[in-house]
Amino acid sequence: MTDPLLLVGDVGGTNARFALARRRDGPAVLEHFDSFPAETYPTFLEGVRAFLDGCAVKPTGGVIAVAGPVRDGAIDLTNSPWRVSEAELQTLGLAPVRLINDFEALAWGAPIVPEADLASLGGPAGGDPHAALAVLGPGTGFGMAALARDARGREMALPSEGGHACFAPGDAVEDEVLRILRRRYDRVSIERLICGPGLLNLHRALAEIDGRQSHIDDPAQITAQALDDPSSPCGATLARFCAMLGAVAGDIALTTGARGGVYIAGGIVPRILPFIQASPFRRRFERKGRFQDYMAAIPTRVILHKHAALLGAARVAFDDAGRRNVITAA
Repeated sequence: MTDPLLLVGDVGGTNARFALARRRDGPAVLEHFDSFPAETYPTFLEGVRAFLDGCAVKPTGGVIAVAGPVRDGAIDLTNSPWRVSEAELQTLGLAPVRLINDFEALAWGAPIVPEADLASLGGPAGGDPHAALAVLGPGTGFGMAALARDARGREMALPSEGGHACFAPGDAVEDEVLRILRRRYDRVSIERLICGPGLLNLHRALAEIDGRQSHIDDPAQITAQALDDPSSPCGATLARFCAMLGAVAGDIALTTGARGGVYIAGGIVPRILPFIQASPFRRRFERKGRFQDYMAAIPTRVILHKHAALLGAARVAFDDAGRRNVITAA
């Protein structure tokens, strides 16, 4: 039986990416890419329809990864006004079609990202191939998921909304940052600090602690000034951001037992790669008291592949198609 042509998507709070996936005696191949700001189309359905209208050959089904929890085949994107359901997507001729969490897709995709598209943030070259791995990262929000694995080669992705867990300060400065943010938010989650908007929250809090005025209102300004002058206040903000990300990544590794490795995804870290490699990220990752040796054996790597979530979505789509073929043949 010929493998079908499938739609795969990766839709976040800022951008929507789509491609077609096909497979010929090997891994899925992605083609006919398109990407656009989510605000380009008023509704999710119109964005998908616009992509399909540009396809010479229409996909028969697919998997779309979305930034937020999927409930009963529907999604309200956490940081976007878009709403969509699998039932609505089927009106476009996509049957079957499945929605999954974007970091669930990244968890499936991380193990098949080529080595050339990974960068080390410390630790050994490889982790335990039979242990879980975790994928996490800051972008418009903060996402995370895990991929459970065992010695028999079985795998299961565990989608999560761990970015909305409480932020845990690691020193006196972060205690004060938390106190300042509690004036604004009843509850301070990881995502309130470790993402694009969170970087701005952090910068303003650090300025208040230092008794400085800050007139920056765009996270991109903080990053640009930090990269230009690491010794500047913006440099101090970004260094603290990297340290806190390392601490959170370490907590997630402990929570999920991710001895197979921790992969950092999202839109921010690849753009600051040399900075974060020189930052306290890895020191804070390993700083887990009696479990320091446990942490030192876990590799931390950055996913540089631009379409890792699409790779993961394609993997899920073809696995689903294979199971349906088996059921049909039976």
